[in-house]
Amino acid sequence: MTKELRERIIDNYIKAYNNFDVDSMLADVDEYITFENISNGEADMTLAGIAAFKEQAQQAAMLFKSRQQTVTAIEHSIDHTEVNIAYYAVLAIDLPNGLKAGDELNLTGKSIFKFDGDKIISITDIS
Repeated sequence: MTKELRERIIDNYIKAYNNFDVDSMLADVDEYITFENISNGEADMTLAGIAAFKEQAQQAAMLFKSRQQTVTAIEHSIDHTEVNIAYYAVLAIDLPNGLKAGDELNLTGKSIFKFDGDKIISITDIS
């Protein structure tokens, strides 16, 4: 797969994410996708399969009034692409950790996308 195709697929995924369009997020995702979220060096979520990934994406969308992932850098390797992300969001609901509806989040992190053919087979989000 070319770097250009990888970048186009990732761009489509991020645009759909920013627009709360879960169905479009899934357009280039393999049915056996694996997803892992790593926060502060600890894996706090691991999912397998498109149904679990879709359910999580739908639940996560309800947490935010708005959200914006912006790519700040991209690095390609043979088997994956790493994307540095600047993340901004406004919460729609109060969270158990003390954050309140209307609070703004400004974070940085990276996402690692692995591909098989023209499908995303794995996403690891690291913050």
